[in-house]
Amino acid sequence: MTDKSDIKLDSYEQKVSYGFGWQFGRQLHKNNFEGLDINAVMTAIKQCYEGQPSLLNDKELDKAYDAVKDKMKQAKAEHAKNLKTLNQQFLEENAKREGVKVTASGLQYEILEAGTGPTPIANSVVRTHYHGSFINGQVFDSSVTRNEPAEFALNEVIPGWSEALQMMPVGSKWRIAVPSNIGYGEAGSPPVIPGDSALVFEISLLAVVE
Repeated sequence: MTDKSDIKLDSYEQKVSYGFGWQFGRQLHKNNFEGLDINAVMTAIKQCYEGQPSLLNDKELDKAYDAVKDKMKQAKAEHAKNLKTLNQQFLEENAKREGVKVTASGLQYEILEAGTGPTPIANSVVRTHYHGSFINGQVFDSSVTRNEPAEFALNEVIPGWSEALQMMPVGSKWRIAVPSNIGYGEAGSPPVIPGDSALVFEISLLAVVE
């Protein structure tokens, strides 16, 4: 790794040159290309800038691009397949746990705290606190962490949420597991939620607003 002390950044021109390189490096990082060879990148930049001929012709580059694209596509498909299997296994095991009930839609729920207030209907607006996590426990969204209850209409959320909340009296706290078909489906909700994801929520129903 090059240390800052090895580079002269005394003049404005040197600093701007460094800035060009930094911007290009940031763009490369955003591309998230796992097989990136930074030495090959630097060689190409130097040769191009000095007017040297490319070591690869267009046909060779196109062939390489296509090969890498196919490899990445296959890896993505394999990852999606594995993720779908893991989510299905989680739902099967979770359904066996004591206290977990499963509805006709596949929604799984367990009552952590039983409320005694009114129960929302399909078009109610409710106020809730919640943690949303993947099956590995990683939290992807949490009103509790933000310390800000969320309000929304039940006809504007994923089907699994709407179904669960219409069974919850105010004051209840439930843990639910939502299969992807009543969650975000095959498409997911990029970039946060991958397709075919089962999701786990702890929901506290604070109030029916209207």
